Amino acid sequence: MPERLRVAGLRPTRQRVALGQLLFARGHRHVSAEELHAEAEARGVRVSLATIYNTLHQFTEAGLLRQVTIDASRTYFDTNVGEHHHFFVEGENRLIDFGGEIDIRRLPEPPSGMEITAVEVVVRVKPLSD
Repeated sequence: MPERLRVAGLRPTRQRVALGQLLFARGHRHVSAEELHAEAEARGVRVSLATIYNTLHQFTEAGLLRQVTIDASRTYFDTNVGEHHHFFVEGENRLIDFGGEIDIRRLPEPPSGMEITAVEVVVRVKPLSD
């Protein structure tokens, strides 16, 4: 983990290394700051929630994570930074990756002096009613 942080341009502090190990040890996944904080506490990593948020944003800026915002109160951090989209399972607060092309025929023109750099899609789903 320390080398991965260095390559991303981040100093491998004790807390960054510990949080990186928690984040990346189990393959691709989606995690909220609160979930990561609970995992850290359970593993004996003493770190404040503010430090968790700061570290997640630093990892995102460095290209190690991808931020997925569902609404104003729900943001997840995705360890899979490759191009893909998500299903958001309502009621379960869970993201599921899906890949492949999505047919978006007409995107709006970007504001003057800007260009579209990416399109991210979150499709909200819920279990079928019985």
